[in-house]
Amino acid sequence: MNVNDTEIAWSILQKSGYLRTSNLQEADVVLLVTCSIREKAEQTIWNRLHQLKSLKSKRLRSRVPLRIGILGCMAERLKEEILNREKTVDILAGPDAYRDLPRLLAVAESGQQAANVLLSMDETYADVLPVQMSPSATSAFVSIMRGCDNMCSYCIVPFTRGRERSRPVASILEEVRKLSEQGLKEVTLLGQNVNSFRDTSEVQFNNAVSTNLSRGFSTNYKAKQGGLRFAYLLDQVSRIDPEMRIRFTSPHPKDFPDEVLQLIHERDNICKQIHLPAQSGSSRVLEAMRRGYSREAYVELIHHIRESIPGVSLSSDFIAGFCGETEEDHLQTVSLLQEVQYNMGFLFAYSMRQKTRAYHRLKDDIPEEVKLRRLEELITVFREEATKANKTFVGCTQLVLVEGLSKRSATDLYGRNDGNLKVIFPDVAMEDVTNPGLRVQAQPGDYVLVKITSASSQTLKGHVLCRTTLKDSAAYC
Repeated sequence: MNVNDTEIAWSILQKSGYLRTSNLQEADVVLLVTCSIREKAEQTIWNRLHQLKSLKSKRLRSRVPLRIGILGCMAERLKEEILNREKTVDILAGPDAYRDLPRLLAVAESGQQAANVLLSMDETYADVLPVQMSPSATSAFVSIMRGCDNMCSYCIVPFTRGRERSRPVASILEEVRKLSEQGLKEVTLLGQNVNSFRDTSEVQFNNAVSTNLSRGFSTNYKAKQGGLRFAYLLDQVSRIDPEMRIRFTSPHPKDFPDEVLQLIHERDNICKQIHLPAQSGSSRVLEAMRRGYSREAYVELIHHIRESIPGVSLSSDFIAGFCGETEEDHLQTVSLLQEVQYNMGFLFAYSMRQKTRAYHRLKDDIPEEVKLRRLEELITVFREEATKANKTFVGCTQLVLVEGLSKRSATDLYGRNDGNLKVIFPDVAMEDVTNPGLRVQAQPGDYVLVKITSASSQTLKGHVLCRTTLKDSAAYC
């Protein structure tokens, strides 16, 4: 999300005549795009500001004074603290205030601190075309909605990013078309709650019925009627370019109606990979988190997804040491990891956030050392199970979108398979399926078929068979 926010902010600044530099010494303006989801993310920014303070004070008087800005969730959450504690900071812009950046910077030039952290009910930056950070990128993020209405008790997002609002479908399709024309081979549809997408901009669709929730799931808000839903958007996006892979993140388990699962199963270019944040394996903890489902409902959904999309790759998020979590609750999370056997996982120790329901109503009563021990146990079990899950790929052929040279070996390339797992393979000449007899070297943005020879909890390795297309690969995979 922050990569996408950076691309939006840069698009706005570019139109106002700003030039980008990768050399910190050369910069007249330094903007930090921030996250508040956990304390560690914020601490990173405080440390970075300390470094920039030194850079600012050493600035030659003959040069324009260095201006420093904080963008995103931390600006929203800690406005007063940042302005009072860090005189280094000249501007603050919350997630809905990036259009105001040129004005804020103009105010800062006069020597005053400037801030805009107002949250909007309708800002989606639909008319701002993000500027890609890396010209050689093979994939891009496309923001389809902002904010979140779920109000899970541990989560700061509704308070830093505001209420849910979705971009008009037409503006999303236009952005994806442009990315396709630029030759990009993969887009990830982005949202805090991506599959709750609901475009209400076209009046004729506002009488539509409300979407069915996954069985056994509930919401913390009233059912929303009308609008164009995620299944419609996914269908339209997948039709733009059959050679462009479509992913989406981050979804909520409650919003997986059968039409979404059916689309993922039917369309070759919608990746058979679903992120299903569980957060805990204990129904008691899930209730305290206000997640809107029990362990049993979540496991039933997993079975339903696996029946609907054979070979689907699953990932999840887990929090260790949430308020009131007992050892028994923790062991239930361990057993969920063993039962589901995720291919990928994102696991963290609980970090209490001000403003959240947990902050006001619950006690952060698990000692830090216990949180860290439980986290280590979850990570160990996750890795064991992911290794088992990923070893099922050994001997199989995988379609891989090439991203570039491997960081660990100049003789290897890497890319990702349909399930978003990293695949490493030797950089050697291969046959091109569309031009029989021609030998080619794979380039970033190419699709190649790789026969998998080994697997770990995070990576697959194999040897390359040929260069192909998404359409032609269907016969092999």
